Parts: sequence; structure tokens; C-alpha cells
Amino acid sequence: MLGAQAGRQTVAQQTIPDAPKPQVTLPDLRSVTPGQGTASSSDGAETPAPVAGSGTPTTVYSAGNPNGGSQPQQSKPIPGVDVPAGKGEEAIQTLLIHVDAVDVPFTVKDAKGKLVPGLTARDVQVYENGVLQHTDLFTADALPLSVAIVIDQSMTQQQMDIVNTSLGALQDAFTRVDEIAVFTYNKVPKQITTFTGAQSPRAAQAIERSKGEGRDALMAGSLSGPMAQTTVLNDYNVDPNTAAVRGHTGMQLDVPREVHPLNDAILAAATILSDRQLGRRRVIYVISNGNEYGSKAKTSEVIKYLLRNNIEVDGTLVGDNAIPVLGFLDRVHLPLTMRDNVLVSYQRQTSGQLDSEVRLGSIEKSFGRIAEEVRTRYTIGYTSHEPFVDGKYRKWEVKVLKPDLTVLAPQGYWPSALMERQQRVTQPAQ
Repeated sequence: MLGAQAGRQTVAQQTIPDAPKPQVTLPDLRSVTPGQGTASSSDGAETPAPVAGSGTPTTVYSAGNPNGGSQPQQSKPIPGVDVPAGKGEEAIQTLLIHVDAVDVPFTVKDAKGKLVPGLTARDVQVYENGVLQHTDLFTADALPLSVAIVIDQSMTQQQMDIVNTSLGALQDAFTRVDEIAVFTYNKVPKQITTFTGAQSPRAAQAIERSKGEGRDALMAGSLSGPMAQTTVLNDYNVDPNTAAVRGHTGMQLDVPREVHPLNDAILAAATILSDRQLGRRRVIYVISNGNEYGSKAKTSEVIKYLLRNNIEVDGTLVGDNAIPVLGFLDRVHLPLTMRDNVLVSYQRQTSGQLDSEVRLGSIEKSFGRIAEEVRTRYTIGYTSHEPFVDGKYRKWEVKVLKPDLTVLAPQGYWPSALMERQQRVTQPAQ
């Protein structure tokens, strides 16, 4: 028994490895500066972080940023996040095949209202419901546009004549890679053409066909008063057959509200935009005075549909609402007053651009100016931390870590289900 136990102890002792030998020399500790740590290269190897004054570009931060956080004085692209030029559309399509992927288009302007180029992913932070998100991609590529043009034909003849003349410059605002569809509305929305190449003859014909005559403006006495009657005695119309409205015997007649179904027209345009190819900017471009009355769809419902499908609304405001004083009063929206111009709400909620123009030349220039701003927006993509199909509204906040800059971005979005994200690839007809 003692011999067997001794044999087992000998075997156990042989299986124990030798202790590590003490090192004679220490590693070069000067390769890491205290407080700097190391940085990972693109191949996964750790390298010492750059040291100020060493001649290697580094990102320097300073406090006091009015947007919160730190201000980068110099930034370098982040490999795998900053998309190379020309690859933006492909990168966005790749990201959005995942159900919980989100892309946020935004514009950055300086104090003079000019576009700010040259930003990278290090300069931008995106928050969802107040939580900082990890950036998956960042691109400044000029993406192709899918634009549904909505033209108001319910304006007066004078306003319509100016719009009709300006439409000749509309096609020049787009490129060969863009596609457009054309809608008009008077009493009801009408689709002139489905999506076609923006520079195609079919698009030119659709724009020509979208010109309307407008409505006759009501003159004094058209519906009520002595001028509207022919047989009046003691302020009483003695012959109802001569009244402005047959059978009406009184002197005064309530003026009927004119129908301007702008909400229905925007919803019709958004419906065909919702299945356009991923990676394209989805835009509704409205040429209108902004008046809304008589639509079946409510403004809030249409805005929700737009945000679900990543569609923005831009426009050129014409007519009375484009006059500086009247337009300003409607933009600030005085309390206890009715808002006639609903384009302001669409523009703010979807982070679009809205020009107020009266003269013909200004209207023509606004087409190209707005199309260029839409085309050259930044796009930042991330994976949402929230359950994607819970159907709850999420707020967005995009911050640029540089002072005196203004960020124009949608205020939030509603998540879409996976079946709504997987869009079919379509090509514009020529």
C-alpha cells in the first residue's frame, strides 16, 4: 500500500509544470505615455497613442462647446465608419437591410446660412431618446434623389400664371441619376406621371401638362350685397331667382370655403415614394401657397407617415403667404389664430427647406437651390438600442462638436417593421 501511494505521488509531482523564470530585462515602458494609453489600428494591433508635439496629427479637444461635449479642432476619418467618397449609397443600402438600423440625414450651416463641408464622424454625435448612439456609418456623398413634385392648381389665375412660367426651369434642378413623379391638386389630387428619369422627355411632358388655369378670384358683390341682386326693395331681395344663390332671399350670403386638399396631395405623393430604392433621398417638393382645407387626411397623420418612411417635404412658397409680412405672421403662428399655411409644419417636422418667393426669377432660382441642399446632406447611421417594433416615437438630436453651427435634422421618427424596410430595387423609366 505504501509503495502504491508513493508511486501516485511521484506521478502527480511530475505533471506539475515548472514555475516561470524571472525576466532579466523589463519591456520598453517609454512606448506608452501616462494618460495616453494605446490606440487600435485597422488590423487590430495596438499602437501607442500619438503624443502632442510629436508631429503626428491628433484630435485636440477644448471645453466650452455651446452644443455640449468637446470641440475637435482637427479630426481624422474613422476607418469603417467614414464612408469613402462615392460609396455612400451602397453603404446606406447595406446598413438598412437590418431591421434595427437607422439613418439620419441632416444639414449643417454656419452663422451666415452657408453649408458647412468637410465634417467627419468624429465631429458629430447622434442621440436617440437622450442616449448617445454608436455610429455605424457617416457619409457626405451627394445621393441620387427620388422626388415627388406636388403643384398647387387651386391658386388664383394671377398666381398660377407666375407658377406656370417658372415651371420651365424646374427640370434643370435635377440630374440624370434623379427620378421624379408629378402630382397636381385643385379640388382633388391627381397623378400626372409615375417615377421617370428627371431628364427624360416624359418628365418634360408631365411638367408641361401640370400647368393649370387657376381659379377666378371672387369680386366684391359676387355672392352678397346689393351688387349681387337685381330686384332689391328695402334691403330685401323680392325675386329669389335673381339672387347669387337661387332661392336665397336675404341680402348677405356666407362665402363658401375654397377647397385646398394639400394634405391629401402630400399623402398621395408619399405613398408612391415609400417603396423607392433604399439609399436614395426621398423628397416631396411642393409648389404652393400652403393653404389647406377640405382634405380627408389630417396633417399630423401625414407627418407620421412621412417620418415612418424617411420622407422629407421641401417647397417653394408662392402667392399671398410668400409676402414677407403675411408669411412671417403665419410662421410665428400667433396664439388663438388659425394657421392657413401648413407647409411650415411639414418643413419643420421633416427638416426640409422652404423658400418664400414672389417674383418669377426668385422662384426659378429656388428650385435649384433647394435641390442642391437636399442632395448634399450628411447621413449618419447607427443601430437603435430600443426594441425596433415597439411602435413608439423616438426623438433625435444631432450635435456637431464645433461652435456657431446650426444643425437641421428631423426631430424624430417612428420605427418601421422589417417588411417595410426591405424595399425592392427599381429603375426610373426613360
